[in-house]
Amino acid sequence: MGREYKQGIKRNWQQFLLQILTVFAVGLTMGSQRTVVPLMGEETFGVTSFLVIGSFVISFGIVKALLNLYSGKWADSYGRKPILLLGWLSAVPIPFILIFAPSWSWIVVGNVLLGVNQGVAWSMSMISKIELAGPSERGLAAGLDEAFGYTGVAIGAWFTGVIAAQYSLRPEPFYFLLLVIIVAMLIAIFFIEETLPYAQAEAAQPDGGKESDGDADLPFAEIVKRATYKDRTLFTAAQAGHVENFVDTLVWIGFPLFLLAQGLDTAQIGVVVGVHSGAYFLQVYTGRLGDQIGRKPPIVIGFFLAGGGVLGMTVVEGYYAWIVMSGIAGIGMALHYPNLISVASDAAHPLWRSTGLGVYRLWRDLGYAVGAILIGITMDLLYIEAAFYGTAIAMFISGGLVYLMMEETHPELGTHERSSLSQGDA
Repeated sequence: MGREYKQGIKRNWQQFLLQILTVFAVGLTMGSQRTVVPLMGEETFGVTSFLVIGSFVISFGIVKALLNLYSGKWADSYGRKPILLLGWLSAVPIPFILIFAPSWSWIVVGNVLLGVNQGVAWSMSMISKIELAGPSERGLAAGLDEAFGYTGVAIGAWFTGVIAAQYSLRPEPFYFLLLVIIVAMLIAIFFIEETLPYAQAEAAQPDGGKESDGDADLPFAEIVKRATYKDRTLFTAAQAGHVENFVDTLVWIGFPLFLLAQGLDTAQIGVVVGVHSGAYFLQVYTGRLGDQIGRKPPIVIGFFLAGGGVLGMTVVEGYYAWIVMSGIAGIGMALHYPNLISVASDAAHPLWRSTGLGVYRLWRDLGYAVGAILIGITMDLLYIEAAFYGTAIAMFISGGLVYLMMEETHPELGTHERSSLSQGDA
């Protein structure tokens, strides 16, 4: 008899744990640049334009967004593990570029590879967790994925900040980055198993295809249209995901430069930035909360809380006050982040769920590029605090759109029906 691919986190705990370690490593890889690289722009390369400093995030966001989309498509065709390995292979040159780069343009090009790594490796780890968990634990799986991923970001930002304060901005922090990449690649090669059969087994169950079996055969272009604008709820999720990454971009570019101007040292900046990402660990709970009360309430509350924390950074003064506001913004992000993923996952057929999530993540992570451009221009033309005001306003508006337009997609509590798009929309 062939192997049975039964879903459930407890049933598949060993592979689920390995996927947790994988996304933690993806977060460490991203976090290793959060504190150090923006400061390198000013102190190592003498860059004075905030938009130019933000250019490394722009290159990252565009590439990550596109790879989110196409890695999902490739994974539905070829499997999750080969695409995961591709993601880690692309990361190998990153620490060497950061160590030896003779100019800022090299950093921008190097971040293209970071975008490939994040768009591919994080996408594959996320979809694998969702497939291992099954429909009843989908929110929990998404929450655990984002919690441990962004805990990795927080620890990477903090630890490289400490190393840089003790030694220098480079090369020492990036020795740690190289070690993370090597260990993650070895885990992917020798221990990670393919999870596509779990999705195929789910689709073969009597209720696995949800409302319409015809949904399983949608062409790629139709999936992109449906997840972008044909479905009002998914459109609302896409715009929300796009705007939420304005906050992440501000934390990446604006927080270090704002706090440096306020007189904080590199280690202190690493703590403030790290606390924000560390609050994302609450997604262990907030993803499960979406399974219990629905996706929409945590999303709406999270947007207003995150916007309030960003605005609060400009109102308060002092190291510890900034830590508190950074944490409040992080808690807000933790509330809505995994539940937006669950919305996109709820509405997708198991056989194209990876592609559907890829479309959502495309629009979400283009927010890095758009956010970096808007934040950089705002800081160049006005002043740093103006970027905080603009980001907070964008979060309030986006959260209002979610409240007004998004239907609940929870399989048992929701009013959203994917089948309502099955007739006459192709």
